[in-house]
Amino acid sequence: MAAVTLNLYDKFREGSFDGNAINFETPGGNGVKCAIVTGAYTVDQNLHDFFDDIGANQVSGTGYTAGGNVLANGAASVDGSGNVTVDLDDPATWSQNGAGFTDGRRAIIYLDTGTGSTSRLIGYSDDFGADKGNVDGDFSVSLNASGLFTSAR
Repeated sequence: MAAVTLNLYDKFREGSFDGNAINFETPGGNGVKCAIVTGAYTVDQNLHDFFDDIGANQVSGTGYTAGGNVLANGAASVDGSGNVTVDLDDPATWSQNGAGFTDGRRAIIYLDTGTGSTSRLIGYSDDFGADKGNVDGDFSVSLNASGLFTSAR
């Protein structure tokens, strides 16, 4: 799968300035994760703030663990122009399995605390354009090569 564009949830951006920032290098909890949701999930960029807002809209099938995969090795850097870039290892990959999922429509990035009502949503990908899955082969989500996101000065 090609690299996806990540859109940040407004509550994540707001939290970054009101004392609820995420340390991507040592995120705590169960780490920053990538989950896959079906087309039944309707994004609310303005109001969704925690993973429980996703509801029962995750994909399911052999090879997919509820909650998604950890994206490790977070790093934040500042370039010469003062732009801050946050990046994590990717891609998140789900191995091929004939009993896997076939209905993935977008990726959700979040900080997993182990409790949906406190697991802060970070961002979501654009719609994949069609249902995707791991039945016919490995399924990977690659974040943009320029990082998870960049904040200008």
